[in-house]
Amino acid sequence: MRRWREDLAVQPYGTRVTAALRPVLERWMRRKRKPLTFRLTQVLTGHGCFGDYLCRTAQREPTTECHDCGAAVDSAQQTLEVCPRWAALRRGLTSVLGGDLSLPSIITAMLGDDESWKAMVSFCETVMSQKEADERVREEAADVASIRGRRMGVRRRRYLMRLQ
Repeated sequence: MRRWREDLAVQPYGTRVTAALRPVLERWMRRKRKPLTFRLTQVLTGHGCFGDYLCRTAQREPTTECHDCGAAVDSAQQTLEVCPRWAALRRGLTSVLGGDLSLPSIITAMLGDDESWKAMVSFCETVMSQKEADERVREEAADVASIRGRRMGVRRRRYLMRLQ
Protein backbone atom coordinates (compact mmCIF):
# COMPACT_ATOMS: atom_id res chain seq x y z
CA MET A 1 0.00 0.00 0.00
CA ARG A 2 2.86 2.37 0.84
CA ARG A 3 4.49 1.81 -2.55
CA TRP A 4 1.22 2.20 -4.39
CA ARG A 5 0.49 5.43 -2.50
CA GLU A 6 3.97 6.72 -3.46
CA ASP A 7 3.46 5.75 -7.12
CA LEU A 8 0.11 7.54 -7.19
CA ALA A 9 1.73 10.69 -5.79
CA VAL A 10 3.87 11.15 -8.91
CA GLN A 11 1.40 10.13 -11.62
CA PRO A 12 0.95 12.91 -14.20
CA TYR A 13 -2.60 11.82 -15.12
CA GLY A 14 -5.73 11.37 -13.08
CA THR A 15 -4.59 13.84 -10.44
CA ARG A 16 -8.16 14.78 -9.47
CA VAL A 17 -9.15 11.26 -8.49
CA THR A 18 -5.78 10.17 -7.10
CA ALA A 19 -5.61 13.26 -4.87
CA ALA A 20 -9.04 12.35 -3.52
CA LEU A 21 -8.21 8.66 -3.02
CA ARG A 22 -4.70 8.84 -1.59
CA PRO A 23 -5.76 9.91 1.94
CA VAL A 24 -8.29 7.03 2.15
CA LEU A 25 -6.58 4.51 -0.12
CA GLU A 26 -6.49 1.65 2.37
CA ARG A 27 -10.17 2.10 3.27
CA TRP A 28 -11.00 2.29 -0.44
CA MET A 29 -9.16 -0.94 -1.19
CA ARG A 30 -10.78 -2.75 1.75
CA ARG A 31 -14.35 -1.67 1.07
CA LYS A 32 -16.83 -4.54 0.91
CA ARG A 33 -20.09 -4.88 -0.99
CA LYS A 34 -19.48 -1.55 -2.71
CA PRO A 35 -18.83 -2.24 -6.38
CA LEU A 36 -17.66 0.35 -8.88
CA THR A 37 -20.07 0.72 -11.77
CA PHE A 38 -19.12 1.93 -15.23
CA ARG A 39 -20.97 5.23 -14.81
CA LEU A 40 -19.73 5.83 -11.26
CA THR A 41 -16.20 5.39 -12.60
CA GLN A 42 -16.93 7.90 -15.38
CA VAL A 43 -17.94 10.56 -12.86
CA LEU A 44 -15.06 9.82 -10.48
CA THR A 45 -12.46 9.95 -13.27
CA GLY A 46 -14.09 12.57 -15.50
CA HIS A 47 -13.84 10.20 -18.48
CA GLY A 48 -17.30 10.12 -20.01
CA CYS A 49 -19.85 12.25 -21.83
CA PHE A 50 -18.44 15.50 -20.53
CA GLY A 51 -17.56 18.29 -22.96
CA ASP A 52 -14.14 18.69 -21.37
CA TYR A 53 -13.25 15.03 -21.90
CA LEU A 54 -14.88 14.77 -25.33
CA CYS A 55 -13.03 17.86 -26.58
CA ARG A 56 -9.61 17.56 -24.98
CA THR A 57 -9.06 13.81 -24.75
CA ALA A 58 -11.39 12.03 -27.17
CA GLN A 59 -11.33 14.93 -29.66
CA ARG A 60 -14.98 14.32 -30.50
CA GLU A 61 -16.34 17.74 -29.54
CA PRO A 62 -15.30 21.11 -30.97
CA THR A 63 -15.54 22.83 -27.55
CA THR A 64 -15.59 21.96 -23.84
CA GLU A 65 -18.98 23.70 -23.42
CA CYS A 66 -21.89 22.14 -21.54
CA HIS A 67 -24.76 21.33 -23.91
CA ASP A 68 -27.24 21.60 -21.05
CA CYS A 69 -26.48 24.98 -19.47
CA GLY A 70 -23.89 26.62 -21.71
CA ALA A 71 -21.15 26.67 -19.06
CA ALA A 72 -17.71 27.13 -20.62
CA VAL A 73 -16.50 23.76 -19.30
CA ASP A 74 -18.65 20.66 -18.94
CA SER A 75 -16.73 18.42 -16.53
CA ALA A 76 -17.64 15.75 -14.02
CA GLN A 77 -17.33 18.30 -11.22
CA GLN A 78 -19.47 20.87 -13.07
CA THR A 79 -22.12 18.17 -13.55
CA LEU A 80 -21.97 17.21 -9.87
CA GLU A 81 -22.07 20.73 -8.43
CA VAL A 82 -23.38 23.32 -10.89
CA CYS A 83 -25.33 22.30 -13.98
CA PRO A 84 -28.99 23.27 -13.42
CA ARG A 85 -30.25 20.30 -15.46
CA TRP A 86 -29.27 17.98 -12.60
CA ALA A 87 -30.53 20.20 -9.73
CA ALA A 88 -33.35 17.87 -8.64
CA LEU A 89 -31.08 14.82 -8.62
CA ARG A 90 -28.38 16.86 -6.88
CA ARG A 91 -30.80 17.77 -4.07
CA GLY A 92 -31.43 14.07 -3.46
CA LEU A 93 -27.70 13.40 -3.46
CA THR A 94 -26.85 16.22 -1.06
CA SER A 95 -29.64 15.16 1.31
CA VAL A 96 -27.65 11.95 1.83
CA LEU A 97 -24.03 13.05 1.33
CA GLY A 98 -24.23 16.58 2.68
CA GLY A 99 -23.65 19.85 0.87
CA ASP A 100 -19.97 19.42 -0.03
CA LEU A 101 -19.77 17.72 -3.42
CA SER A 102 -16.01 17.95 -3.80
CA LEU A 103 -14.51 14.62 -4.81
CA PRO A 104 -12.65 14.05 -1.51
CA SER A 105 -15.88 14.65 0.46
CA ILE A 106 -17.90 12.41 -1.82
CA ILE A 107 -15.41 9.55 -1.52
CA THR A 108 -15.22 9.91 2.26
CA ALA A 109 -19.03 9.86 2.51
CA MET A 110 -19.26 6.85 0.17
CA LEU A 111 -16.83 4.93 2.35
CA GLY A 112 -18.78 5.94 5.46
CA ASP A 113 -22.02 4.09 4.79
CA ASP A 114 -23.91 2.06 2.22
CA GLU A 115 -26.64 4.67 1.83
CA SER A 116 -24.11 7.27 0.64
CA TRP A 117 -22.54 4.78 -1.77
CA LYS A 118 -25.95 3.86 -3.21
CA ALA A 119 -26.99 7.52 -3.52
CA MET A 120 -23.85 8.35 -5.50
CA VAL A 121 -24.23 5.29 -7.73
CA SER A 122 -27.88 6.19 -8.38
CA PHE A 123 -26.97 9.80 -9.26
CA CYS A 124 -24.21 8.66 -11.62
CA GLU A 125 -26.33 6.00 -13.33
CA THR A 126 -29.19 8.42 -13.99
CA VAL A 127 -27.10 11.40 -15.08
CA MET A 128 -24.61 9.49 -17.24
CA SER A 129 -27.26 7.38 -18.98
CA GLN A 130 -29.09 10.60 -19.94
CA LYS A 131 -25.85 12.32 -21.04
CA GLU A 132 -24.97 9.23 -23.14
CA ALA A 133 -28.42 9.21 -24.77
CA ASP A 134 -28.06 12.92 -25.58
CA GLU A 135 -24.61 12.28 -27.05
CA ARG A 136 -25.98 9.53 -29.31
CA VAL A 137 -28.67 11.91 -30.60
CA ARG A 138 -26.01 14.52 -31.40
CA GLU A 139 -23.83 11.90 -33.12
CA GLU A 140 -26.67 10.72 -35.32
CA ALA A 141 -27.89 14.20 -36.29
CA ALA A 142 -27.88 14.73 -40.05
CA ASP A 143 -26.01 18.05 -39.79
CA VAL A 144 -23.34 16.71 -37.45
CA ALA A 145 -19.79 17.94 -37.97
CA SER A 146 -17.39 15.19 -38.99
CA ILE A 147 -15.60 15.43 -35.64
CA ARG A 148 -18.84 14.43 -33.87
CA GLY A 149 -19.72 11.47 -36.05
CA ARG A 150 -19.66 8.05 -34.54
CA ARG A 151 -16.33 6.27 -34.96
CA MET A 152 -16.21 3.35 -37.35
CA GLY A 153 -14.07 0.79 -35.60
CA VAL A 154 -13.71 -2.79 -36.79
CA ARG A 155 -16.45 -4.11 -34.50
CA ARG A 156 -18.92 -1.41 -35.58
CA ARG A 157 -18.21 -2.01 -39.29
CA ARG A 158 -18.78 -5.75 -38.82
CA TYR A 159 -22.00 -5.08 -36.94
CA LEU A 160 -23.29 -2.75 -39.66
CA MET A 161 -22.35 -5.29 -42.35
CA ARG A 162 -24.43 -7.95 -40.58
CA LEU A 163 -27.43 -5.62 -40.57
CA GLN A 164 -27.41 -5.25 -44.35
